[in-house]
Amino acid sequence: MRSLRKLIPSPGALFVFEAAGRLSSFTRAAEELNVSQAAVSYAIKQLEETLGQALFRRQHRKVVLTETGERFFYDVSIGLTHIRRSAEALHQDRTGRHVTISVSTAFASQWMLPRLAGFHADCPDVDLRLQTTDRDSDLAMEGIGLGIRRGRGDWAAYHSALIATEDIRPICSPDYLARELQDPTLERLARTRLIHLDEPFRERPGWREWFAAQGIDYRSREEGLRLNDYALVIQAAQEGEGVALGWQHLTHRLIAQGLLVNPVRETLQSEFGFYVVWPKAIALIPHAEEVRDWLLAQAEI
Repeated sequence: MRSLRKLIPSPGALFVFEAAGRLSSFTRAAEELNVSQAAVSYAIKQLEETLGQALFRRQHRKVVLTETGERFFYDVSIGLTHIRRSAEALHQDRTGRHVTISVSTAFASQWMLPRLAGFHADCPDVDLRLQTTDRDSDLAMEGIGLGIRRGRGDWAAYHSALIATEDIRPICSPDYLARELQDPTLERLARTRLIHLDEPFRERPGWREWFAAQGIDYRSREEGLRLNDYALVIQAAQEGEGVALGWQHLTHRLIAQGLLVNPVRETLQSEFGFYVVWPKAIALIPHAEEVRDWLLAQAEI
């Protein structure tokens, strides 16, 4: 570390360099770090003089990393990210009661919220925070302890444990069934108003895959209602807008309450499942372990 102290004028210079490289601007870096633009310029100049290399090319309204600067930026970014993760973990060990879990809107509304009263009774010392997102987050990079993922449980960067298998059955409201599908068959189902899930960032089976599992070559005519969030799909089915695909771990409670029905008995059971995952690179804090174990106790497998 003695040689590093000779090469780097101050640890703060690395924060300045990372911000300037990420933002391609000394001015924006100064605003983010709450210092003057002159202080950023001076820190970068001192760093370049000490290293004996130009790290930026100054242009009219921005700065651009040189090839040397890009290599250095990559290493500095990784190093600071590791330091931040470790500091966050230590801080949570000392002060944190909260545990964040990254989930889809549908999982939050249909799986977690109905169980929250039980969670608070079982884990009264944990401050649980649900972060809903339309894509799978990088948990380690974002400092999130746990997540729910669809897959086979074989992620290279994550530990995982299964909480629900993938069982997909058509769902609709009782009124829609009585009004439009008095004598439901697969052929009639293929001709009725279907609700489609068009998620932009998560791969999900659609009606074509579901019908294929039943031996039917279904081809969409681009009819029906198309939504990009599964929570909206469930709500549309409840409102009588048509027939949707129902992931049973999210819809069985609504079926038990009579708010939804399965118009046909056929199902699609895939090799995928829904897993609670946590990063391999960071040890779980005790409260996060408690949440993980509680989730597994609720497992529907």
